[in-house]
Amino acid sequence: MTSPANRIPARFAPVVTGLLLTCLMTFVVSGMSTLLALGPGAEFLVRWPVAWMSSWAVAFPTILLVMPLVRRLVGRLVAAPQA
Repeated sequence: MTSPANRIPARFAPVVTGLLLTCLMTFVVSGMSTLLALGPGAEFLVRWPVAWMSSWAVAFPTILLVMPLVRRLVGRLVAAPQA
């Protein structure tokens, strides 16, 4: 496990969350879309990383901009926990 001294400061948690979330989601979605469009094979393996990086380059800044709005909407839709 990483020691607390080697961890990213807590103030960066939203950015790290967005980074990891968009990396994983764009990996899966671009992989499925590319596979469905091209089928399995060499061309798929060549094009998927390009599709992944292209989609991530759009998704990461988008999620950083949209996340505050989503949090507010969730706050209005979900009941607060009972004490």
